[in-house]
Amino acid sequence: MKKIITLITMILLFSSCGKKQKSIDDILATKDVETIQKKKDELVSQQQNLNEKIKRLDDTLRQLSPDRNIPLVTQFETKAEDFVHFVEFQGSVETKQNLMITPEISGFLENVLVKEGDEVTKGQLLAKIDDSGLAQQLMQLKIQRDLAKTTFERQQRLWKQNIGSEMEYLNAKSSYESLVQNVSQIEKQLNKTAIRAPFEGIVDNIITEEGNVVSAGMTSILRLINLNDMYIAVDIPEKYLQNISTGKKAEIYLPVLGKTANSSIRQTGNYINPANRTYRIEVEVPNPENDIKPNITARVKINDYNNENAILIPQSIISENAEGEQYVYVIQNNDNNKAKVKQVIVETGKTQGDYIEIIEGLNPEMKLVREGARSVKDGQTVKVDNN
Repeated sequence: MKKIITLITMILLFSSCGKKQKSIDDILATKDVETIQKKKDELVSQQQNLNEKIKRLDDTLRQLSPDRNIPLVTQFETKAEDFVHFVEFQGSVETKQNLMITPEISGFLENVLVKEGDEVTKGQLLAKIDDSGLAQQLMQLKIQRDLAKTTFERQQRLWKQNIGSEMEYLNAKSSYESLVQNVSQIEKQLNKTAIRAPFEGIVDNIITEEGNVVSAGMTSILRLINLNDMYIAVDIPEKYLQNISTGKKAEIYLPVLGKTANSSIRQTGNYINPANRTYRIEVEVPNPENDIKPNITARVKINDYNNENAILIPQSIISENAEGEQYVYVIQNNDNNKAKVKQVIVETGKTQGDYIEIIEGLNPEMKLVREGARSVKDGQTVKVDNN
């Protein structure tokens, strides 16, 4: 009898194993509404049974381990600190002593007395234009002036002694003064043939070589640059007019050179450009090694705001509700690392890196939810990780 029962059992097992269940794709392929609906009802029933079993398991686990589903959070303590805010702009390095030297008089460029790279002093002779006989003419005029001076002085003495006519005295005086004026004019013309350095600097480029004819105010002879008085010109939006002014601190970064430096605003413009609503400032650039050149691009961070008792918190812990209000969660009633959280509406100010200033809503020494701030709710119990 036992053998028969065993045999029947084995037959049933093999029969059930050989019976292949249809997959979802197979059932959908039948396009039979009744078959598809039947399979759906079967799955829904299984899902409901599973949900009920999971709920029973959760209820039992909650009774056996009350702390199991309490979210774990970390905390951030607020404090009052000095907040120095900077805004960043882009500008370019410039110098007011970057000049293309042109002659004051037309003529033949006789000599160029410097070469590229030469350091020159203010007033140093850089080049000479042929005077076209002005020196000879000046010499002759000086001889005539000296003779006229002697004649005038003689007539002046005689006139004081009431000797001679007044007309002779006046003619001598007029002749002498006219020649003095002529000598002065020729001297000025002659001085213009000497091209001198208007300031101390470096000869950057010789543009016109010796032997060329040059025109007054038109022909560029050379470029002279002074790299000691450098500055960064920045166009600032007019909304910063009250916050960015002369004397404010600035941080300079020159990407091409990889150099940074601390500086300050040395000059603030008084004109708002109507085209872009900006005003210009100048930030002084220290250049002890003379490696900073005009027109280099620079990034400038300028101090526009200070708060000695600011409360700064990470931006990542701030959320926003449907009304557009920003809020954080404050940890309250912390008892053995178990506490409740309260939603607090805050008003934010300026940002700096990953932190943001809180203007209203928080006080120093408050504990805020940091990690886990996005997953907790108002009034919820949490476990605080102090590690």
